[in-house]
Amino acid sequence: MAKFASGKKAYAISDRSGQRYLYRLMRKEWNGLLVGPDEYEPKQPQLGPFRKVNDPQALQNARPDRVEPLLVFVGVETVESPTAALTTANANVGSVTVVTS
Repeated sequence: MAKFASGKKAYAISDRSGQRYLYRLMRKEWNGLLVGPDEYEPKQPQLGPFRKVNDPQALQNARPDRVEPLLVFVGVETVESPTAALTTANANVGSVTVVTS
């Protein structure tokens, strides 16, 4: 099996600045650049793999809104009694006239 040389006295050129450094002191960055020890920058957390955030957009068994009539019982006790009769109240709103000039 082939082996590489140890590079004790070898030099390498930095991919970032073009300066010469000892090969054994060079460091490889996360993006593949071979740089000197004073130029090395670790990967920023913003560039890392992000957690998968589950953000559902719809309900699984959605139903449309129901239109129910609004009934208001007037004159009836809050506790049911056998003699209570249900009565409903009807109301009307008058007409409104808007004039713009």
